[in-house]
Amino acid sequence: MYGCCGSGRGFLTKEEKIEMLKEYKESLEKEAQGVSERIEEMKKE
Repeated sequence: MYGCCGSGRGFLTKEEKIEMLKEYKESLEKEAQGVSERIEEMKKE
């Protein structure tokens, strides 16, 4: 997904790498929130 070949170009600028990492971090945070919500739902069952 990320890395040297994920962008279609061989090399990314520092700014592009930072932006990709920010997007990846946001995605992970949303995933973690979803997991937390599911845990709470399961506790109520």
